[in-house]
Amino acid sequence: MTLSRRDFTKAALGSAALVTAGAAGFPREARAATYAAYVFAYFTESPSAQGADYGLHLAVSRDGLNWTPLNQNNPVVTPTAGQLGLRDPQVFRKNDGTLVVIATDLKGTDWNSNSQYLHVWDSVNLTNFTGYRRVRMQTTNDHTWAPTVFWDASRGQYGIVYSAAEILRVNYTTDFVNVGAAQTFFSPGFGVLDGDIVVDGGTTYLYYKNLGDGRLYGARSSTGAPNSFTTYTSGLIQGSGIEAPLLHRTNEGGWRLWGDSYSPVNNDYYAWGSANVGANSWTPLNQRDYTPPLNSKHGSIAQITDAEYNALVSRWGTPGWVRLKSSNFPDRFVRHQNNVARIDAYPFDPYRDQMWRMVSGLADSAGVSFESVNYPGSYLRHYNYELRLAANDNTTTFRADATFYRTAGLADSAWTSFRSYNYPDRYIRHYDYLLRIDPLSASSSSVDRQDATFRITS
Repeated sequence: MTLSRRDFTKAALGSAALVTAGAAGFPREARAATYAAYVFAYFTESPSAQGADYGLHLAVSRDGLNWTPLNQNNPVVTPTAGQLGLRDPQVFRKNDGTLVVIATDLKGTDWNSNSQYLHVWDSVNLTNFTGYRRVRMQTTNDHTWAPTVFWDASRGQYGIVYSAAEILRVNYTTDFVNVGAAQTFFSPGFGVLDGDIVVDGGTTYLYYKNLGDGRLYGARSSTGAPNSFTTYTSGLIQGSGIEAPLLHRTNEGGWRLWGDSYSPVNNDYYAWGSANVGANSWTPLNQRDYTPPLNSKHGSIAQITDAEYNALVSRWGTPGWVRLKSSNFPDRFVRHQNNVARIDAYPFDPYRDQMWRMVSGLADSAGVSFESVNYPGSYLRHYNYELRLAANDNTTTFRADATFYRTAGLADSAWTSFRSYNYPDRYIRHYDYLLRIDPLSASSSSVDRQDATFRITS
């Protein structure tokens, strides 16, 4: 953590199958399991803290890129001791197939509040949580931030690695109740933060933030032992600032690396992809291709089975609202501001301005209308061809102006465009970031068609 950070959480959930020892003695998820989806764990913050919640949040995804928050983006569990809040939670599958949740003991941004403890829960499948406790990691008056867990087969113990005093420390445990003494794990001669560890075959990979240049780096070790890591990648950065590296396998066998942007004017996440985690070859992903959970911070992602995905959705439910993401400005979402409809770069507050209940069309149930979440009874409607938020007066004109038909996206058929009910040659589009309805067709310019194309997301 930095003194200005708005972190991700950390989670690493494998399959429902038991973890088995790999050829090199490192555990790996049993490959007999068929991975069909992913889970994301995080806490939430927004620029002026309207979206701040320091409990454990979960989201799921089929493609590992576009996410559906669970429990209406409310926490599924919250600490009841210590500082009564968490940051940076990780969900880790132990060798017996059960799960442990471990997280920083910190609520809010009081960076001088140096808890020596981590929050810990047990869980079978993230549909309930038991055995809540706090575990003391060290006796020095340093922070204990951003824990990550890995299995050290040579020791026959789990390593719990965390940020403390601009180095990474480790405690070893077999039960996440009793831990050994804190040891220095990674201290390369400059300040580091936010370690994330993945064991792949005979190699242990550690990704971290270099506090000197503000970039993310990867290091590796053939043993996973303390002080055995060598940095092998170039520094990575997107946006104006980045931290909290998140490394995970994809269901297709590749790798993704995510980083948390702590600038309040930039996208909250950036991502890279690579076919080979051991190579220095990370390619930035296009922001059109991924949409993190609303207000999510310092999270991590892992593979889950179809049964696990269905169990999580059944237990916690999916949102009753949507967001609309711009095709050609993918960091921007449709929102209302002073009753004017526009697209603005996320994140912003009030963050609920971008949340819509997409309901049956007020004038035709075959169409859709967009009701504001934070102003119930008010809808997007066009007036003099400009879109605005207005209270439903239940007139024929209002109902017609507030009704649109979903069509295949004019610029991308996998996305969506919205055709006006009462002006059927006109579509919702943005112009100078403001929304209006204009005459458009498949023969319109590429820019015009992109302006009228949106992704329906959560």
